[in-house]
Amino acid sequence: MFNILLHSSKTMVCTPPSVSLSTPVEIEKAEEIRAYIATLSSAQIQKAMQISATLAFDVEKLFSQWSAVENLSAAVEVFRGDIYSGLRARPFSTAEKDFAQEHLLILSGLYGVLKPYDGISPYRLEVGYRFPDEPFRNLYQFWGDSLSNQLHKTGDIFNVSSGEYEKLIIPYIDGQRIITPKFLSMVKPGQPAKFVVVHAKIARGAYARWLIQKGDGAAAELESFNDLGYHYQPSLSSPRNPVYICENFQGIGLSQRLIA
Repeated sequence: MFNILLHSSKTMVCTPPSVSLSTPVEIEKAEEIRAYIATLSSAQIQKAMQISATLAFDVEKLFSQWSAVENLSAAVEVFRGDIYSGLRARPFSTAEKDFAQEHLLILSGLYGVLKPYDGISPYRLEVGYRFPDEPFRNLYQFWGDSLSNQLHKTGDIFNVSSGEYEKLIIPYIDGQRIITPKFLSMVKPGQPAKFVVVHAKIARGAYARWLIQKGDGAAAELESFNDLGYHYQPSLSSPRNPVYICENFQGIGLSQRLIA
């Protein structure tokens, strides 16, 4: 048994769910946070989130329309962004959806942790935002170690989340369980491979997809990952930090930021 840690995105597009929806395990706390944000003015939201006045008004409206029970979408299908472009969850087979539901966890500032087919309502809440009042001044402290209880008690934890979100989980678990892949790209011939943000985000999503499709035996086959042109580099890797390099990134077209 293993877990895959992913993270939510700021962009969400409502879509009819492809399967029956489950209920987020921390829905009561999500409602608590939503109720608090609903008491804030647009100006307070703007300051806390460091966004424009126009966007703050949109966020205020979004939370006023938020619901725990109506007009819900599957978490893994509603989030948008490079990592979800790489994940390509919509075409998952029934077996892959079932496996993802058991093994994939999406970290969220509002919901804490989500299974991929939990039903959620659109929101905007980065975990790093700081609000005026306790206990919402620091969402890391608000969630504490509670989210780590949703992980399988044994087995590897594949961390393809961001540094901002992994702090919701990583401090509370045995570091020997964590596998964090690294993705590098050859930008210029003859020069060392570099970290390219957009490439790496898409690759992290593709890696999660590969793990789901491989199933429980994936941990024994990490050297075989080769999606998007990536290949395992044994000389740069360690057991807990496998490194993959692509000479010709094949994810062009998966991101709006990359044009063929």
